Amino acid sequence: MALFSQSSQGFQALLWKCHMFWPVSRCRQLFAASFSIPNREKINSFGSMTSSSTALPVDSKETDALPARKRSEIDCKEEKGWDEETKEIPEGKFHFSSSVGAAKKWSMSPVLSRHRFSNVQPPEKPLQAEEWNKLREDFQSPEIFEEVMLNSMIRCNSPIDVAKSLLTHLAKRNGDIAYNMLVKYLTLCVQQGHVSEIRDVYDIMKARFKMLESGAYSLLIRGLSNSDQWRMALTVLEEVKKIMIPSRMCYEACIKAASRHQEMKLAFELYSEMLAKDVVPTLHVLQSFFDFSRGMKGAELQKELFGVLLYLRENQIYPHRTFMQSIKLWFESLPGGNWRGRLTKIKDSGQCPVCNHQLEDSNLTEEEYSHLSERIIKDVIHGADTFRKTSPQELEAFQTFVENRLPFDIVIDGLNVSHIKSRKMQCENLFDAINCLAKENARLLVLGRKHMLTNSSNWKREIMKEMQSKADFFFAENISEDDPFLLYATLRSGKHCRFVSRDFLRDHKACLSDSVTRHLFRKWQRGHQIVFFPAAAGRNINFLPALRYDCVVQTTGDTWHIPYKDVFEEKYSYQIPRKWLCIHQK
Repeated sequence: MALFSQSSQGFQALLWKCHMFWPVSRCRQLFAASFSIPNREKINSFGSMTSSSTALPVDSKETDALPARKRSEIDCKEEKGWDEETKEIPEGKFHFSSSVGAAKKWSMSPVLSRHRFSNVQPPEKPLQAEEWNKLREDFQSPEIFEEVMLNSMIRCNSPIDVAKSLLTHLAKRNGDIAYNMLVKYLTLCVQQGHVSEIRDVYDIMKARFKMLESGAYSLLIRGLSNSDQWRMALTVLEEVKKIMIPSRMCYEACIKAASRHQEMKLAFELYSEMLAKDVVPTLHVLQSFFDFSRGMKGAELQKELFGVLLYLRENQIYPHRTFMQSIKLWFESLPGGNWRGRLTKIKDSGQCPVCNHQLEDSNLTEEEYSHLSERIIKDVIHGADTFRKTSPQELEAFQTFVENRLPFDIVIDGLNVSHIKSRKMQCENLFDAINCLAKENARLLVLGRKHMLTNSSNWKREIMKEMQSKADFFFAENISEDDPFLLYATLRSGKHCRFVSRDFLRDHKACLSDSVTRHLFRKWQRGHQIVFFPAAAGRNINFLPALRYDCVVQTTGDTWHIPYKDVFEEKYSYQIPRKWLCIHQK
């Protein structure tokens, strides 16, 4: 094994390592025979050892190896930051038991103490025991010295031998090494790609602990999947499945490893399993399917990749530019496919200027609209969640207000619009929006809050009165949630009515009881939400009208139309893209 050298580190280090692999009684026999030491003496040597049959819970922040890279824009080399991966919470939650002594070691690692020593510099070469002792004695908080030092080694990417010398010293002094120290050492091994060390630590941990926590499993899978021994990562993944739902990182590391080795069937089996367990894939792993499949033949593979595109459609996911380029290159690489891709902007009518195909209409059928309205009123408007932020009396008053004034052409989230320009008074922002939207004699309903009626620095009474002469206003309680009001008024006004808001309304989609209704809700939203943003200069607010065509991935068999965004967006956005990739067969 590579973790410690028997000749250079001496008896105690070897004793510690043996204890990791075999029961205490077996260690006594081995060492008594090897060194001709009476068993009674060996029993005394083991008296200070601490052991636990299960893994101690690791502070996920401590196992962090590198800070997460900023992800405002992703290219085809994108990798998730270590910080994000090692902080994952296991989907299958369970508690770990440990000895009292080990728990005390754990509790002496407060976050604030670690941050105080974030500038500690590790040594550049391995140290002897007396040198480590001297550093520890001089350290401000000796009880967390090893922990802080290993964190520094991870941060500075120190040589493995330096970390080994520290762990050897720790094993000699304590007779054991805590779980979180092993994970930190594992982090450094993975960071530097030391596969033999990763395997050694894995063997040690398997022998010592009945199960590990998700951070350690993620590190093991990541380290092994990036090596020529990547199939071992699949073995670890199977272990994880026995105790919890594997994390996204675990699945994706194995998927990418299989893809790199052209085992696309295995990669898609893992992808399907991932989706079945409701583990949401990243755009990066979806992009990797197209990158690694480029130029490969096979009807089944093509079907799987078309399925990825349909996944984008069903979940209203818009690929970023580099992902879009991967899709385009894959289509064009298909042997005998004669596919060609061009970037374009769809006409207002919904016609593609490249292939002249008419995109799908954003309007729902009468039957679909009726079904959606009923479900929104039942699941969202009258759902249990609504009354946490409003009262039945207020909702009834609003419904009466709306029914007496129907129909409206545009419903405005007044508070949302009022924050569009931070340097202007909120009432002025709303006033500008109303003036712009009322130009074509549209009937407007503004959903406001009661604090808007109080004369203040942001809400001037004179401006409020003028706005109320141009639009109907309903003022809800200040703590009320106005999204259900917005949905109710828009849907009750009819299919022509649009709404103005920068909210994505994800919570309300989640309240809907079935996937068909959620799909209809998203389609209705895409065709009815008016997007607004501040103008580059001047007082005006720019509005982008709701589209007549549906802005999702769509296909006719011999054409694909894929909307995309220039940069990666980690969160869902209320803004839909205006740029498209048209792929058609010549």
